[in-house]
Amino acid sequence: MTLIGGYVAQRTGDRRHLVLGFAAGLMLGVVAFDLLPEALHQAPEEVHGVPQALLMFAAGFLTIHIIERAVAIHRGHEAEYAEHTHGQRPAHSHGHAHGHAPPAGAQGVGLTAALALVGHSVMDGFAIGAAFQAGTTVGTVVAIAVVAHDFADGFNTYTITRLYGNNRRRALTLLSADALAPVTGAAITLLFTIPERLLGLYLGFFAGFLLYLATSDILPEAHSPHPSRTTLLCTLAGVGFMWLVIGFAG
Repeated sequence: MTLIGGYVAQRTGDRRHLVLGFAAGLMLGVVAFDLLPEALHQAPEEVHGVPQALLMFAAGFLTIHIIERAVAIHRGHEAEYAEHTHGQRPAHSHGHAHGHAPPAGAQGVGLTAALALVGHSVMDGFAIGAAFQAGTTVGTVVAIAVVAHDFADGFNTYTITRLYGNNRRRALTLLSADALAPVTGAAITLLFTIPERLLGLYLGFFAGFLLYLATSDILPEAHSPHPSRTTLLCTLAGVGFMWLVIGFAG
């Protein structure tokens, strides 16, 4: 299912804005209906009146924001230097939201995001293994939910990697890693179990990471060339799809 999701993502052609809109909806749905509730359930302890999972959620959001601002600052200095020495700004100084090449360092952001998705897929596999330890029925239900969820993971892994300027080969490599990750996670449960609290903190951090990418990068990129109702409907469809997946899993 992960590979099918990646295949759909790379076969979009001039419908890229629709793909990005749908991907943003999937990411928002994963955050709201899957990651945050699970994180709050597993790490409900509070620090100064705020659940630890929500603190990690804010930390994840701010971490990717700081990384992207550092890239933007580097890009700004590069533009100033070019303007001073050559009297013109570099071609990519306008950013990648309007179809130009991504700025220096942006590929690293895409790789970090994709690797985070791979890490999340490992946790999906871990969830399957742990659920089967609790019972065959529980394990089967969780496995079906994860299989459906992995379509979105594969779709987002390929889309995010390519969006930040990485080549197709690198995107396919990360897609393959994402496809193998659940198997790895399930195998881990044969060796040891991750403490519930630490897993909750990780899920909270990852939720903040995904929310930033969906709202600050993916959605603006989707609407910049085609600010259409169709793109908005694709985003709503992505959110609705994840609602159905999580609802059936429950």
